[in-house]
Amino acid sequence: MDLNTVTDVVRRPSDRPGADWRPGDAWLAGGTWLFSVEQPDLRRLVDLTALGWESLVPGEAGLGIGATCAIRELYGHELPEEWSAGSLFRPSCEAFLSSFKVWSAATVGGNICLSLPAGPMITLTVALEARYELWAPDGSVRTVDALDFVTGDHRNILQPGEILRRIDIPAHALRKRAAHRRFSLTRLGRSTVFLIGTRTPGASDLLLTVTAGTTRPVRLAFDALPDARTLWRRIDALPAGLWFADPNGTPDHRRHLTHHFAEEIRRELMAGGPA
Repeated sequence: MDLNTVTDVVRRPSDRPGADWRPGDAWLAGGTWLFSVEQPDLRRLVDLTALGWESLVPGEAGLGIGATCAIRELYGHELPEEWSAGSLFRPSCEAFLSSFKVWSAATVGGNICLSLPAGPMITLTVALEARYELWAPDGSVRTVDALDFVTGDHRNILQPGEILRRIDIPAHALRKRAAHRRFSLTRLGRSTVFLIGTRTPGASDLLLTVTAGTTRPVRLAFDALPDARTLWRRIDALPAGLWFADPNGTPDHRRHLTHHFAEEIRRELMAGGPA
């Protein structure tokens, strides 16, 4: 879509572009959402891809992902064998409501900052206990837990001019066993629910992440693997207003699916194989 209110595009921003932020600006990375709908308040686009942020940086501490990393790059990246939770990367990319052709433009950071309930990069990074590095216009940097970033449907904690610079996934989370379940009304449709469970090798813990069915990500932590009744009660205790409603599912439908898939994940991780 043409953005006919935009009068300027900054192709070569400074290394800390937030200092030049002004009302009417928008950060441009992949632009797959930005150019899909009218943006009447925009006057200027600032192209972050020109900054050359490294896309994927594996190390002993874990995996760093530049916010401008394209989904195609994440999908095709070969992870160390000991990072068993890396098996989540491809199904998370495949959960996008888009064709594979869009993956060359769409970015990890863009999907997170859009902050839709069904954002699969939100699901992935919350489930893997990631932290986000945010750059403020005054040059300061803050780091937040991925769980705390999205606050509701299309809402997050970013302040005007603030940039998501980097996503850091810790090595201990990447070494966990993982299981996921996702439901959509059509094979390539938007997620109605998307759940990921992880368990530390040699331990009996469970970390269950619930997204798409809720307006913001939910992380249920158990020091010991719960029985079916305990898990059911924790899900049922979630506030009624937290469940999301749109044409892809009612709150009751999403709660029902969450109960069903959470139990499948619990059994799979308890047994050490598919349920």
